[in-house]
Amino acid sequence: MPASDPAPRNNSSTPAVNPGRERSETRRPSVFWALALIILPVINLAVRFKVTDVGKFPRTGAFVMAPNHFSEIDPVLMGVLSWKLGRAPRFLAKASVFTLPGLGWLLRKSGQIPVQRGGSVRGSEPVKAAERLVERGQMVVVYPEGSLTRDPDLWPMRGKSGAVRIALERGIPVVPVAHWGAQQIMPRYSKKLSLFPRRTVLVKIGDPLDLAEFRGRNLDSATLNEATKVVMDAITQLLEDLRGETAPTKRWNPAEHDQKETGRFEA
Repeated sequence: MPASDPAPRNNSSTPAVNPGRERSETRRPSVFWALALIILPVINLAVRFKVTDVGKFPRTGAFVMAPNHFSEIDPVLMGVLSWKLGRAPRFLAKASVFTLPGLGWLLRKSGQIPVQRGGSVRGSEPVKAAERLVERGQMVVVYPEGSLTRDPDLWPMRGKSGAVRIALERGIPVVPVAHWGAQQIMPRYSKKLSLFPRRTVLVKIGDPLDLAEFRGRNLDSATLNEATKVVMDAITQLLEDLRGETAPTKRWNPAEHDQKETGRFEA
């Protein structure tokens, strides 16, 4: 269950996150309670979230949450963050994890959306499933990069169009989110967790992007790519602020470095 102490709803940096006194999805009985009982005790012992601009996270209504992605533990951390902010997170997740006994059942019952590795998100069943969540006023988490970044310094790489397609087709905002610190808990492609000592994960939430300039246009490749660049630029700016560094002027593109789009690779 989420913490009971209300967090200030302003644009400051706060050491803890929670939904305050507003009625939240996390207070409604659901299979998420079982997931929370399993995951929260471990994450609360291992991770301290420090969130900037927590008030920008929508507490009600449908939206697409678009975080950066550089560790396999990212979905757990972003799921816990969403839960602490009063929203039940639904992800576009690798279809392979749905085959795991017990976990697969929980994922399906909680509304997570399987995506086949190497398959196109554009125009596919996963997008349709995400849109059904939107129709019910729920949030959906989509990693615009599609997989863990290939950038050697863990900056966001080129984006894919799934997040903006859902947002534009349903007229909902994209909320860019950047986080930093997960690599200390689970380095990219590592199978080892480092849960102790307790780590701080920095998070910065961006202004919701309504992508108004793209509405009414044909959702062809040019439009989707242009809108995706807006989202990736926003995520990158947030991460620059967290890291106190400047990202490369050109975003990493795996195709230009003979790297596969999915799966592990040698850095």
